[in-house]
Order: sequence, then structure tokens, then C-alpha cells
Amino acid sequence: MKILPYIVLFIFCQKSPDPGMLPPNGFEKTPQVISIKKGIIPEASGIADSKRNAGYLWVQQDSGNPPYVYLLKHDGTITDSVFIEGADNRDWEDMALAGSQLYIADIGDNNAAHSQCTFYYFTEPARGTHKIADFKTIHFKYPDGAHDAEAFLVDPGTKDIYIITKRGEKSKVYKLVYPQSTTALNEAVFVANLAFNGVVSAAISPDAKEIIVKTYTHLYYYTKEASQSIAAALEKQPSTLDYQVEMQGEAISFRLDNKGFYTLSEKNFNVIPSLHYYKRK
Repeated sequence: MKILPYIVLFIFCQKSPDPGMLPPNGFEKTPQVISIKKGIIPEASGIADSKRNAGYLWVQQDSGNPPYVYLLKHDGTITDSVFIEGADNRDWEDMALAGSQLYIADIGDNNAAHSQCTFYYFTEPARGTHKIADFKTIHFKYPDGAHDAEAFLVDPGTKDIYIITKRGEKSKVYKLVYPQSTTALNEAVFVANLAFNGVVSAAISPDAKEIIVKTYTHLYYYTKEASQSIAAALEKQPSTLDYQVEMQGEAISFRLDNKGFYTLSEKNFNVIPSLHYYKRK
């Protein structure tokens, strides 16, 4: 999504958090800022902390870029690029690691012009892999017409996929029930409205007890009980986390060891993005 930050803030202006929404004291207020040391990933739109490659994050770029995913070391070093042969990056907007599977969401649709969107998923590759050709594809449509979306979550227990839209008065949540077809067109089901809009990324903690939904200006924090669906958790009143606003921050991921979370932004106004790490207290 290529919109200048000041325009984004105008379009997706949000109300200040309700005074009753007390932020949890679980994370440091100021992030550790980690410079990208080798090369650059100028249009990062999704990140996921790697299970197979400890100490690394997977990163993807958005619309029109070649279909690659990248390994970014926690110290800011880019080490690997993996070509997803046969995939199309129409508008990749988020990614997630669920079990052993890495999911890429081609769900961006700025003008709400596309009748269907796509998820790609494949077994997480090891370092040294240069190409992936064995992947599965989930094509889906919304029940009420096209939407622009930049965030999704995969329930690690049920493998249901939850897509969160960006535009409109409130961001909407749609569900793709597992098992999703990899041959026929799936239809998402509307399950919830959020209390805000402008969602650009989302992440669920490794123990599935916490969810963070990110906009350009806020991090909304939810807790999830073991018996709850993600939809039910997102219907609760969130609290807000302290967030150092990035120029165009579109990516968030919990750290695999659950000791904190990362955010990453796109390059904008010639500002080179840095990896931000919010440590758990």
C-alpha cells in the first residue's frame, strides 16, 4: 500500500483510546531500534518470526514486487531471499507462521476492484533455500463484495483464517473455515466488527493467548481465552500498547519465544526503515 503517511493519517483518522482502556504493563514503552545492516527491504508489508530458523524473521514486500520472501536476522542482517515460483504478488499485505506452514496474504485491494483474493502457504523453508515451487493456494471471495484488507490471523488450534479489512467506518473481520479448499473458490463469512478502522497488520502470540491488531497509529491489544474463537476475542474491548509511530509501519509479529514483539515499516521520504523490538517486561 503506497500512501504517504500524512495522507494515511487523514484518511484513517481514529478516535483517541477511551480513558477506560488501560494499557497493560506487559511491554516496554520504548522499542529497541535495530538498523537493517545489509541491503534493504523497502516495502515490508508482513513479518513472521521463524520457527525453523531461530533468531530470524521472515519478511515479505507488497504490491508489484517480485514474489520473494526474505530472512532477516534479529540483529538486522538480511541473509536469504527465497523465490516463490509460480506465485503472483498482486498486493501481498501480511504473513503468518502457523504450525510448520508459512502463509502469505495477497489480500490488498485499494480500489475494491477484485472479485477474489488469495492466500499462498507452504512448509517453512530452511536457511539456504533459494526457491519454493511446492505451495498451495486458497482463493476466496467475500459475501458482500470486494474489500481492501492488509491483516489476517490463523487460529493455531482450528486453522481457521481470519481476514481483517482496512477501510470503512469500522474494520470488519471475515473467517475462512478450515479445511479451506485449494481447488474451489472459498467464501469468507462475516464474523465481527472492530471498534476502529485502518488495520494494516495483526499477530497472535505463540501461546495463542494474546492478539495485537496494528493500525498506522495504534497497537490494539486483546487477550484470548483457550475456549474462545479469535472472532470472540476481537469483539472484546481492547487496550492499547505504547507505540513509537513509524513512517509507514505495516508489519507486526510476536517473537517466537514470546519475549516481545517486532514491528517493521516501509521506506518512505528516504527514511530507511529499522526493525523495532518491544521487549516484554
